[in-house]
Amino acid sequence: MFSGTDYRPTGDRVAIVVSTYNTSITDKLLTGSLQTLESRGFAQADIDVAKVPGAWEIPLAASVMAKSGKYAAVICLGCVIRGETTHDVHINTQVSQTLGNLAMQCQIPVAFGVLTCNTVEQAISRSGGAVGNKGVEAAEAALEMMGLLRNLPQSKP
Repeated sequence: MFSGTDYRPTGDRVAIVVSTYNTSITDKLLTGSLQTLESRGFAQADIDVAKVPGAWEIPLAASVMAKSGKYAAVICLGCVIRGETTHDVHINTQVSQTLGNLAMQCQIPVAFGVLTCNTVEQAISRSGGAVGNKGVEAAEAALEMMGLLRNLPQSKP
């Protein structure tokens, strides 16, 4: 059985793309991801953070970083809160599909830490409140997938 729970960094670098829209939420997601990576042995110098205006811009920055070949994973953090229209649905659908496709294309973990909430209260709850911190969870998922990919048999050219 293959697993990635034994992952330890060995010169790997990680990118984090974080939206500055709803910054009171996304700052907490970022802090959670950074603390998780550092607690697992990453130096601050091995983590690059790119700040983008909103969730819509996350995929472009994530794509550039993933395709650079510099990173073993890209962690994507943001917060979209439902409003009076269906705007959130269109953003959430496109962002999630694009990030999923990016992971497949680049063959590296692209962790989805974008909150898709109905209310501000739900976002607060998921950024360090009663439900935990999805930034922590995204970093943990990226680390586990980095380990799993390291342990899986590699395809032959």
